[in-house]
Amino acid sequence: MIEKKKVGVIHTFLYSVEDLKALFAEIVPEVEMINIIDDSLLKEVLANGGPTAAVIRRICNYAQELERLGCDIILNQCSSVGEVSEIAQKLISIPYVKVDEPMAVEAVNLGKRVGVVATAHTTLGPSARLVESVAKRLGKETVVNRCYADGAYDALLIEKNKAKHDKILMDTIDKACAENDVVCLAQGSMLSLVDKCKTKPVPVIHSFRSGVSQLRALLHLD
Repeated sequence: MIEKKKVGVIHTFLYSVEDLKALFAEIVPEVEMINIIDDSLLKEVLANGGPTAAVIRRICNYAQELERLGCDIILNQCSSVGEVSEIAQKLISIPYVKVDEPMAVEAVNLGKRVGVVATAHTTLGPSARLVESVAKRLGKETVVNRCYADGAYDALLIEKNKAKHDKILMDTIDKACAENDVVCLAQGSMLSLVDKCKTKPVPVIHSFRSGVSQLRALLHLD
């Protein structure tokens, strides 16, 4: 019997877990998904305006533990700690890839003006910088516009009002579509809005599907 490939996922946000599990079952059903869930990570990042030394230490420890568990690759689920994965990568011998990098590649290939939509400033900065670094690597002349959905995060996490969260986000997306050639939805919590954006005048893309799809090639599954 051929042993299944193992993919470790470090979650900082409870809302993303079931969505990613469903996409794994659809796109890479032949792999074993090993989840580490620590929602205190994102809370600490938000409270401090970015990753703290303690956050970096925990993520590095989790990455090393996933390697010890026999994972073939680790998927970084949260854009707010995407740059921390680059630090953890230096401590392990297996790849630690970003769920949003394929989206960034797609975005810079779709248009020159890229709007990055986020509900948290701690996501907006890393996501915009990722698009900029991908554009530079691919030799693309890209203008990245940061589009902050003010109030959406509090509506979802504090007020528990998803309808309000979605309304604020859709208004931000509409504005971003009017000013850009392509719009990136930078957070996992925005996945439910993807279908609603199919009729927008420019492409509106999300990271999860392409982020999971990249695993097929990386794990030589085809």
